[in-house]
Amino acid sequence: MLVRNLWDEKKRKKEKKRKKEKKRKKEKKRKKEKKRKKEKKRKKEKKRKKEKKRKKEKKRKKEKKRKKEKKRKKEKEEEEEMKEEETKGRREKNE
Repeated sequence: MLVRNLWDEKKRKKEKKRKKEKKRKKEKKRKKEKKRKKEKKRKKEKKRKKEKKRKKEKKRKKEKKRKKEKKRKKEKEEEEEMKEEETKGRREKNE
């Protein structure tokens, strides 16, 4: 009977140890998963910010180009007007 109790005790201790180990591994796995998800989220956020910055830069360049084009067009029109005025002035002098 004493041997039987000893054997049962050993078995219980082993079972307890096994459960503890299982729990520890599960916790470790959970933490690892949590860390992985956090890293994934961080990378996604970084990518999103980078994309946002890229789009903003693209928009800024486009706007700059548009303004430059507008300015160039305006200058061209003014130049045409001046040439027209000059020609008109010459015509009046000739007549």
